[in-house]
Parts: sequence; structure tokens; C-alpha cells
Amino acid sequence: MPHQIILTDQAPAPIGPYSQAVKAGNTVYVSGQIPLDASGQLVAGDITAQTHQVLKNLTAILTAAGLTLADVVKCSIFVKDLGDFAAINQVYGSYFDEATAPARETVEVARLPRDVQVEISCIAVGA
Repeated sequence: MPHQIILTDQAPAPIGPYSQAVKAGNTVYVSGQIPLDASGQLVAGDITAQTHQVLKNLTAILTAAGLTLADVVKCSIFVKDLGDFAAINQVYGSYFDEATAPARETVEVARLPRDVQVEISCIAVGA
């Protein structure tokens, strides 16, 4: 099946040999996003600010693919400190409707790229 690389300047450019997202058929696989702004600068602030930036990046990439957060069927959240779960969840809940929220897991990890606190990837399916 042919696939399409999704790239937007509204989210940070990849910092390695990967794409922001790949569209295969009606499915878009968005690479893990960390709290970098579109210019590639790390967003200062606490876990709340970092989580907002990550979700803004996901939104920008999905928009470039012609989709929205409403099309997301699965998210994976990687966090440096599971003690931040409540704060992450509060921000996450402001982007996703609880009644239609995607499937998800949250995993504590030892380290993330650029020593950030949170990384989120997602899978979305369009019509």
C-alpha cells in the first residue's frame, strides 16, 4: 500500500530520521511529539505547559493531514514521572471529549528526547 509523508511547518521538524506523520490509506500515524515549538525550541514551563505544546503539535500535524483530534483512535503517552499523571490528564482532557476519547496508555520511562517530561504519539483514522 502506498503511503504519504505528512510534514508541516506548524510543528517542530523531526530531530532524527523519521517523519512527523505517515498516512497509509485512511490512517495517519503521528510520531511522538515532545514540547518543542514550531521553530524547534523547547517550551519552558511545567508539565502543564509542556503537555499543551505537545497536543498543539499533534493538532497541527493532524490538520496538515486533513484530520482533527476527533479522528484520533489511539494515543500513547510517555512520561518521565508518573506523579505528573493528574496534570497531564487534566490538559489531555481539555483536548479530547471524555465520551469519545481515543484508546490510550500512559507509560513512565527513564528518559525522553531532549530530557523533556512528556511525549505523545497518536493514530487517527479519516473517512
